[in-house]
Amino acid sequence: MEKGGTKWVFRGNPKFKSGSQISSISGALQILHGSLNAADERPTIPVGHGDPSVFPCFRTTHIAEDALNHAVQSAKFNSYTPTAGLLPARRSVAEYLSRDLPYKLSPDDVFLTSGCRQAIEVSLSVLAYPGANILIPRPAYPHYETYAPFINLKVRHFDLLPDKGWEVDLDAVEALADENTVAIVIVNPGNPCGNVLTYQHLKKVAETARRLGILVIADEVYGHLTFGNNPFVPMGVFGSIVPVLTLGSISKRWIVPGWRLGWLAITDPNGVVKENKLQQFYVLTVLLMFQGAVPQILENTKEDFFNKIISLLRQTADICYDEIKGIGCITCPHKPEGSMFVMVKLNTSLLEDIYDDMDFCLKLAKEESVIVLPGTVLGLKNWLRITFAIDPSALKDAMERIKSFCQRHAKQVSNNNGTKNNDS
Repeated sequence: MEKGGTKWVFRGNPKFKSGSQISSISGALQILHGSLNAADERPTIPVGHGDPSVFPCFRTTHIAEDALNHAVQSAKFNSYTPTAGLLPARRSVAEYLSRDLPYKLSPDDVFLTSGCRQAIEVSLSVLAYPGANILIPRPAYPHYETYAPFINLKVRHFDLLPDKGWEVDLDAVEALADENTVAIVIVNPGNPCGNVLTYQHLKKVAETARRLGILVIADEVYGHLTFGNNPFVPMGVFGSIVPVLTLGSISKRWIVPGWRLGWLAITDPNGVVKENKLQQFYVLTVLLMFQGAVPQILENTKEDFFNKIISLLRQTADICYDEIKGIGCITCPHKPEGSMFVMVKLNTSLLEDIYDDMDFCLKLAKEESVIVLPGTVLGLKNWLRITFAIDPSALKDAMERIKSFCQRHAKQVSNNNGTKNNDS
């Protein structure tokens, strides 16, 4: 645009340029949805996102709904909110987390956030300084890597090992860390891998962090959503070894991601964080009505609700894992034991006209109306993240469509008779 002979140029933050959207889950999903074939009358099946609440079988408990209704109707929560959050809400979160710890958290150890994403942003922001770096897993939930550049925090990746149940490569962690490393991020139960780390391995992570003199940021948004051999062990159990910043929310366990109610909790019985004055977080907290509902939600939800969700996730995880075995170009190195996801390896050499994981997902969306997340978004090229937290019948349909897609695109291999066989 020109005015008075002067050319007007938009000078925005280059981190927001359009090409960068592929680095986010929402950006990738938007691209994939844009490639859907409008002429396909079949329903689109979303196995690329982490929001099971759209399926009736994953509806939240009436305890949560009643608590929110009561908070709204009471007219007690229409005012501005305290910076760290309402004291009764912070106290209830502290008590909820303390159930699984060898020591008791206080309300002053808890800060309420607008979902776990804001908890990520707050924890990274308070640790960032010029030249600082943070260790994050590969693959990982991408918001850590997306947000870090905005606060000039450098990212260093350590690998999760698929052949060892997606455990942390501790040797790589020690090699990556230096005097400017501030923390290591652990996501357990795992997003995107569906793994659940053992007590023994988590203790080794804590001991490694202590030797390196760094904090542990424990992303436990999928806490307690486990259905395999390994129980959920909160990283805060090892707070006496190393200070732990625990990030969580009610989004996943209560199936209400749209409520945006999360927390950041400090587990630091030795007072290291307090001594270094890192506890002065500034948080723009969640809506007050949700905070008013927190105590009832955390204290009154019955175990039968949680058991129902776990049973459903176990069922759908089994469906997903079993169906993958029948798809030649996709392999699953580790059966999911927690969260709502599984990472699978894509072998493009077995496919005729598929170049990489993004190409696979684009063509799958167009031809089969199934949305799968490309692993590139999560740091692993030619891998896929599949969500199994959907209706079981829809999941079976999705896996059948993926199988048909792979068979249709499979390379044809000639045998000794000159005929061609499907290689997938």
